[in-house]
Amino acid sequence: MNWVVAIWSATAGASTLLALVYLVVWNRDRRSWANLCLVFSVLGVLGLLVCELTTMYTESPEVFGLTIRWTHLVYAIGVCGSLGFVHFYFRTGRSWLLGLALALRLLVVAANFTTGVNLHFFVILKLQKITFLGEQVSVLGQWVPNPWVSLGLLASLIQFVYVVDAAIQLWRTGSPEAQRLALLVGGTLALFTIAAPAQAALVATGVLHTPFIVSFPFLGVVMAMAYELSRDIGRTTQLGRELRENERNLGLATEAAKLGIWIRSLPAQEIWANAQWRELFGFKKSERLDVESVAHRVYPADRERIHQAFGEAIKNTGHYEEEYRVMLPNGQIRWIASRGNVEFSRGKPVLIRGVALDVTRRRQAEEATFGLIRRLISAQEDERMRLARELHDDVNQSLALLAIELDIVGQKPPASSSDLRLRIGELSAQVKDLSSSVHQLSHALHPAKLEQLGLVAAVGGLCRELGSAHNIAIEFAADELPRSVPDDIALCLYRIAQEGLRNVIRHSGSTAAKVELRWKESELRLLVTDRGCGFESIAPRDEVSLGLVSMRERVRLVHGQISVESRKGAGTRIKVQVPVHGLHDNPPPQHYDEPTADSYSDRLTQAIERRHEASPSHSTG
Repeated sequence: MNWVVAIWSATAGASTLLALVYLVVWNRDRRSWANLCLVFSVLGVLGLLVCELTTMYTESPEVFGLTIRWTHLVYAIGVCGSLGFVHFYFRTGRSWLLGLALALRLLVVAANFTTGVNLHFFVILKLQKITFLGEQVSVLGQWVPNPWVSLGLLASLIQFVYVVDAAIQLWRTGSPEAQRLALLVGGTLALFTIAAPAQAALVATGVLHTPFIVSFPFLGVVMAMAYELSRDIGRTTQLGRELRENERNLGLATEAAKLGIWIRSLPAQEIWANAQWRELFGFKKSERLDVESVAHRVYPADRERIHQAFGEAIKNTGHYEEEYRVMLPNGQIRWIASRGNVEFSRGKPVLIRGVALDVTRRRQAEEATFGLIRRLISAQEDERMRLARELHDDVNQSLALLAIELDIVGQKPPASSSDLRLRIGELSAQVKDLSSSVHQLSHALHPAKLEQLGLVAAVGGLCRELGSAHNIAIEFAADELPRSVPDDIALCLYRIAQEGLRNVIRHSGSTAAKVELRWKESELRLLVTDRGCGFESIAPRDEVSLGLVSMRERVRLVHGQISVESRKGAGTRIKVQVPVHGLHDNPPPQHYDEPTADSYSDRLTQAIERRHEASPSHSTG
């Protein structure tokens, strides 16, 4: 078996396969210039293998010399590939050194093919045979050296300096991965740059009596470069798997959050978007997207503002964030919150990446909140106006009239004591009426009886007052409640009963209603029912809606529950349940009779009479 032919042929086949593999890798990613440089290095090794095999089996000195001339060309291809690999993969090294090394190597090739003689030999007189790996091969016998071989040695020296300089700069970055790369590839290539020319020079000067063998040391360099690139391919494969996994997770996240992702190409004025974004804007999956079609979906009143926001992001800020409305093909209006960042290339904006989210519910909630605030302020002002009118038209005028009558009595007192007592009695009745009016106003502002007499008496009195004032039969039923109900809970239930009965009076058209207060399992329950007209929706009017919202908020503050059941023509039922912990062991309270407004006036009159009896100087006799 011819070992020389077998080894060189097998190595050539492996080199060819390696070159094809990395050529395919580069073709899939044309920006991976290090892969293309490796292909040129492998081609250099392949050419060296062919030239070396030719020189070992030729019998002609002329063919030997011509082959050595072509060896310089394939060697230059391999060297240029290795230097390019260092430049693109290390991303270090001085550019002027790289340019000088490439220029000298090309000068060597040019000298080989333009001077008419081989750079190593002027002439080869004869060859001789030696035994190499058990085979008879040809080597130099007699020849005349060419002194211009020193030009090749100079080119190799500059090549060595460039590689060492690039490897040192890479090492100084401090990264363990970079230092390993500098040591493996940089060290191997630097060693080959010295060893290959040295071996060729020793053979050319007759010191070594062997064939020219440069391919295998160069193959070591190629294998080191291929090893590094294969690690990159492995990392790329792993990153690809992780990226696909992340894309799946991102897809699930965007689908769950209904988050639309979009990319707008500024030069082409085209838009790419995921399925969630298309759904938000009402586009079909196959429908083409461009700036004009998307702008047409934006609500007309918002288009100019969005156009200005995009222009500002592209020219100045680089960031875009807006909320606007879109009109879907079915006529529905949807609020979209969109934000994105502008990406630049060489100082020019090229695209915008962004996300979009449906915020319709939030905007509707904000609008509802603003509407509620407006109605609350309006209701507050209406209540103040009502109190002002009552104070001005009723209490103030009555006081003015009473003052005039008192002045008349003071200026012209009745002649007889019986007439005086009669007149005082009339004035006393007016004072009682004023007291009753003030009491009603005070009671409307804050139910003092709630603190003085308790929840049952306060709600019962409320039912009697409203029923009497509006000619409605209001039935009140109550269990024996704990002695001390927390103030916030008592006020909450009282106000809900008050608001519920007001709604009965204003809106239901019913002539009867029922209020119940029950105590069961550490829970206070209030039930207000009527047999009026009822309603279909929760808010047939703003005023009623505001009242219902107020009741719900009061119950929420005391951690209770409220339900409002109503059906048109079948009345309304308001049910409130509030937990009251720690009061179930308290004894039941005493029962109180509800005092009327007249009783307050009577007590005031009695207090004045007692004061006059105690101070004779104030008597009128």
